[in-house]
Amino acid sequence: MIRRISTKWVLAVLAVVVLPFLGFAWYVHDFVSERFADDVVRYHLLGHAAELSDRLDRIVDERREDAVLLASAPTVARALAGAGEDEGDARAGRLAPTIHLLDQLVRRDGAAEFVVVLGGRGQVVATNSMDAGGAPLAPEVQGRLAGYPWGEQPWLGPVLAGESVTLDQGRFHLRTAEGGDGDRPELRRHFGFVEPVPGEQPLGEPLGAVVTLVPWSVVQGEIESYGVRRADGISSGTASADLYDSSYSWVWAADADTILAHPNRSLYGERVSGPRVNLPMMGEAVRRSSGSGMYPDYEFLGVRKKAAFKQGRTRDQSPQGLGWIVGVGVDYPDIYGPVEEITRTIAKASGFVLFLAVLVTVVVARRTTRPVQDLEAFTRRVASGDLDAQVTVHGHDELADLARSFNRMTRELKENRAQLVEAEKDAAWREMARQVAHEIKNPLTPIQLSASLLKRAHDEGSPEFPAILERTIEVVQRQVGNMRDIARDFYTFAGQHRDPVPVDAGVTVAEVFDLNEAWASEVGVRLEKGESLGAGLMVKADPDELQRALVNLVSNAIEASSDGGLIKGEVSLDGAMVRITLEDSGRGISEDVGSRLFEPYFTTRSSGTGLGLAIVRRIVEDLGGAVSVTNREDGPGARAVIQLPQHENAPGAGPG
Repeated sequence: MIRRISTKWVLAVLAVVVLPFLGFAWYVHDFVSERFADDVVRYHLLGHAAELSDRLDRIVDERREDAVLLASAPTVARALAGAGEDEGDARAGRLAPTIHLLDQLVRRDGAAEFVVVLGGRGQVVATNSMDAGGAPLAPEVQGRLAGYPWGEQPWLGPVLAGESVTLDQGRFHLRTAEGGDGDRPELRRHFGFVEPVPGEQPLGEPLGAVVTLVPWSVVQGEIESYGVRRADGISSGTASADLYDSSYSWVWAADADTILAHPNRSLYGERVSGPRVNLPMMGEAVRRSSGSGMYPDYEFLGVRKKAAFKQGRTRDQSPQGLGWIVGVGVDYPDIYGPVEEITRTIAKASGFVLFLAVLVTVVVARRTTRPVQDLEAFTRRVASGDLDAQVTVHGHDELADLARSFNRMTRELKENRAQLVEAEKDAAWREMARQVAHEIKNPLTPIQLSASLLKRAHDEGSPEFPAILERTIEVVQRQVGNMRDIARDFYTFAGQHRDPVPVDAGVTVAEVFDLNEAWASEVGVRLEKGESLGAGLMVKADPDELQRALVNLVSNAIEASSDGGLIKGEVSLDGAMVRITLEDSGRGISEDVGSRLFEPYFTTRSSGTGLGLAIVRRIVEDLGGAVSVTNREDGPGARAVIQLPQHENAPGAGPG
């Protein structure tokens, strides 16, 4: 049986640290590498090939839709219907709307580079007059557009018979800078669409055709910007830092043998089965497939690669399809490089950790065993309440410092325990007494003022005495009930709040205004209820606590307002929060007071406990809301704003 803790520590470190390192190294080398090549790489390559193919199909569909919409435009039909009827300025004026429409299409990013409207005999009726940047086309380009043998093209007959034709990648020799574009072959190539322009009669012959030529740079740009990359796009610059650092994509023609687009532009037009590429098995893999799959592993320019392909919509499936074949490949070193690097790193780390773990564990275990045992016994005695316990200090290291700190802590705890308990009791009772006094003062004020108003009505023999008596009795009964609730709340102060219920915020504000009407009239302050108090905005709260908070704010506003002042209440919806606003026309808040308003016991008056706004904040924050008091921006006085979550089941409330 192993009894020594140091030995157990050594064995535990070996079992917990070293063995997982060795197991993980084996797992990475013998399992992850195979799975990575067979599953992960296959999944990513197939997925990205399919995604890029779908993206190119969407581009083709969008550009075809542009041609269809242009052919159906009334301005194009009118231009063809009047072709040959006028000349000179009249003809230019008639074609101006059509040319403007063609220029709008060309100036859309990636839509088309050249647009031509052909008549029923293949003659050029109109072409775009601007390039994609809005600059006028060079006269030489306009001449080439007008002089191109459109009427001799084999697709013109089917188009004039009502068919739509898709033009695969080709060279139309329309650009003026073709001689200087040797390193950018995509600039000399286009693909396009030919759509018939319908006549006035539904079954009549087309009036002509619209030809849109899309620059091949649109496809080349997708090829160069798309590929398999890490999500974060970070590479440290080493050969195996990024698993897919060498990935790239390409596009073949539907014959699975002609390269249409490639990051290496010198391969444009090359045959896959030709002597330069010499990979005929890749074309065979496409022709044998049902549209997508993995190429057989191959070697190109001395580097082994894996690749996947996806064929776009074919002519057999759609008369307008192009059937381009998209491929995505990655180099072998980028696939297995990280695995080999991780394996070497783990092997080195395992040996180092094994040596270091044994050495450090033996040394540390010997130094920590005895002090730990002493501390463990000491903490048990302290936990049982024996503050006279003192641990024996060994040495001058951190454990010795910890032991001395524990001893000092127990002495201080023993000396301060009684004083702390007594001080906490005194502070709690003082706080409770102040809050009770403050809370009771608020309901006593309307009772006193209502009683004074009742006495004055009685002494003056006022005919409204019965109504005033009834209102006074109601106020007294209501406030006595509030004081009873206050006593109950403080009795259960240490427990939980009462369960909140739906409360109409506008009704509560109106009740608080009615409650303070007599006091406000007495000091010459007018209380004004906004129209929004009847909006029916509901919050979930304890109605008595919410009323108590509002009473505190209204009382402060009345005391801050002078004779002839105005206090206005509004309730509105602010997003998911119900906003209660109280504005007065008093003296406002000074800068040195504003930052301390909600501190307990802080007050600017000569009387009072200073707990009013502190209690308001506690009530509002316990309900999940917020309260603020600031100076008004539109005049003198202060503005108090309470925001509470709207009751989720209230009419008009959001989903919560």
